[in-house]
Amino acid sequence: MLIDPEKPIVWRAALAASPDRVFGFLDTDAGRERFWAERSRAISPAQFELTFAFGPVAVVEVLERLPPTLLRLRYFGADAELRLEEDGTGTLLSVSCLCPDPGQWVEFHAGWVSWLLVLKARIDHDVDLRNGRPDRGWDSRFVDQ
Repeated sequence: MLIDPEKPIVWRAALAASPDRVFGFLDTDAGRERFWAERSRAISPAQFELTFAFGPVAVVEVLERLPPTLLRLRYFGADAELRLEEDGTGTLLSVSCLCPDPGQWVEFHAGWVSWLLVLKARIDHDVDLRNGRPDRGWDSRFVDQ
């Protein structure tokens, strides 16, 4: 794989749950708190706030919402598109992210892999892979933030 900050980062995951169930994890405070952040708080239909165990707080903009097939977000300054497709046995979830800063491309690339695997563990196996420790976050190179 060549690093190309000009191209979007694209990852896919096959999930056992229906698109409706997966979309619920992505688009509700209760769902996001089960895999993404310690706390999620809807600010408006177009924004929500995520509070992470390791310190940062992120305000996420919802750019487009088409339940249960599409969610476009601005997350840590990057535009991400989450596409959900029924595949007969569950959901194919595709993440496409355009990184705004070429110097952060590698971090965003790895971050989406971590995010997808944490989501898959929670949805498919009801396992929380996060360590929940403020001293063991992304900045300290912990993948199980």
